[in-house]
Amino acid sequence: MGQRMMRVLVVLCLFAVGAAAQTSKQVVDARTVLAAEGVAPGTTLKAAAVAQIAPGYHINDHKPTMDYLIPTEWKLEATREISVEKVAYPKGQLKKFAFSETQLSVYEGTLTVGALLKVARQTRPGTYTLKGDFKYQACNDHACLPPKSLPLALTVTVVRRGAPVKPTHAEVFKNVRFE
Repeated sequence: MGQRMMRVLVVLCLFAVGAAAQTSKQVVDARTVLAAEGVAPGTTLKAAAVAQIAPGYHINDHKPTMDYLIPTEWKLEATREISVEKVAYPKGQLKKFAFSETQLSVYEGTLTVGALLKVARQTRPGTYTLKGDFKYQACNDHACLPPKSLPLALTVTVVRRGAPVKPTHAEVFKNVRFE
């Protein structure tokens, strides 16, 4: 094997190791929170997915600027006891990147997506889980990683009618708009 070919192979191997290191780290971490410790039958409860996007990366807006871009989406599976009335996404920021001639609407840093849940009137007190996924595609200024889907479920505690419920995570919900 010639020296030139050996250099090319070394460069390709280094590139592959670097790319693998970039994609193996967690670029987006997400968790769910509820606006109260419990909810009574026949009432609503606010929930949120809070995603932390690694510095140097962004994910596409829920309504991306270009049709071919993969939108960010939090999907929850309703149950007989709890329905998903509305999901509220914030507006992304318009930013210019090296790989695009036009500005793209993206999320960076911390992203909060809200969900308004409705508990059916006949629901008995207990704990109920809504399965879900947080889907996104992370990119940096030069390239995009493959799309990902993080399992992101919610556990809701239904209490008896009239039972006191303590509000939680007010700081998360202060900017979530369900209009």
